[in-house]
Amino acid sequence: RFDIRASSLPDFYKERLLRLRDRRINKEGVIVIKAQQHRTREKNREDALQRLQQLIKSVAVVQKARRATRPTKGSQKRRVDSKVKRGKTKALRGRVRED
Repeated sequence: RFDIRASSLPDFYKERLLRLRDRRINKEGVIVIKAQQHRTREKNREDALQRLQQLIKSVAVVQKARRATRPTKGSQKRRVDSKVKRGKTKALRGRVRED
């Protein structure tokens, strides 16, 4: 059990951890990591601490803000052309009429 609010982590980490939508973090802000892969308590404890460190490191990474871009004229034309071609192919699948 690791209480986020009572920890000595910087406020930046605490806020990001509390905002995480992770099932290991309960409503009170306590991280519960279950470790039972190894036979000994010490190894399981080390495993849990490593996973806690990974969780904290994952929050430290700040994602680059996405800048909205427009598709190029060429890509727009290629997209429309492929859609028209696909529509023609599908139109040919219809029932054949004799006039």
